[in-house]
Amino acid sequence: MSAREAMIKRMKDLPSTHLLGTGTPMCAGCGGLEALHEVYDVLGENSVFVNAAGCMTLLSVYPFTPFRGSWLYTAMASAPAGAQGVRDALDILLEKKRVTKAEDLEVAVLTGDGAAYGMGLSATSGAIERNLDFLYLCYDNEGYGNTGQQYSGATPHAAKTATSGGPRGFAGYKKDLFAIWVAHKPAYVATVVGAEPLDLARKIEKAKQLTGPRLIIALAPCPPGWGYDPKDSVDIGRLAVRTGVWPLKEYVDGKVVHTKIPHPRRPVEEYLSKQGRFAHLFAPKRNEALLAQLQAKVDAYWAQVSE
Repeated sequence: MSAREAMIKRMKDLPSTHLLGTGTPMCAGCGGLEALHEVYDVLGENSVFVNAAGCMTLLSVYPFTPFRGSWLYTAMASAPAGAQGVRDALDILLEKKRVTKAEDLEVAVLTGDGAAYGMGLSATSGAIERNLDFLYLCYDNEGYGNTGQQYSGATPHAAKTATSGGPRGFAGYKKDLFAIWVAHKPAYVATVVGAEPLDLARKIEKAKQLTGPRLIIALAPCPPGWGYDPKDSVDIGRLAVRTGVWPLKEYVDGKVVHTKIPHPRRPVEEYLSKQGRFAHLFAPKRNEALLAQLQAKVDAYWAQVSE
């Protein structure tokens, strides 16, 4: 047996319900990988991930990937088009009875926020309009994390990034990808975070039972991009929910339902103060006006929810 054949045998002998995860050059404390592990535990190996260029592309080291199922790499803007080709091919094979229902695969797009909120949005809109049967998983680390954390359409107001380093941080506002998808009237949309695994698992199970376009947006705390110790990733994910900054919700059957309402809500600055990207709001002098603005935006969101 050659060394390559021996390696392949060892990899095949590993548990099939999890990502392998060994030897992958991912950052410690990656919130995106945390969420992906949990999603994959539910989806399992009977799936094909169409992975747009981004942080998670680093999971694959030719000729291997950590997925026990199938994996396809695409350019950043092209994952929904790749998913269309895979889904069409599977449907043809099913029609010709060359593949059984039991052998059919869940087609899942995997992208960062750079593709989901920006570069790939046009292709995604087209795929939803064609009613493509696919699951779209976005790990949202609120910047172009794989190339140095430049700001993206998902970057929150006042966050410092590699391309928004002024005294007030990013001047723009985070795009509402949830609302953009809902406007297309897809089968399902949900927000999740790896730090709330039961909520995440329930939503993936629900999405698996549906057909058509389905979106899962996972907030992905990013130690190098957000500026915090990797051991704090879970705490920061939980704080995002408990301060109301990251609402956990889903759209199904034409209605938006919040699956976890923080009560009482913690002050937004508890979340912000743990991240280096917001350090300029607290030192050398507290920016009371900007902190109040950020708190007011979250308050206004939850006031609308309770109406």
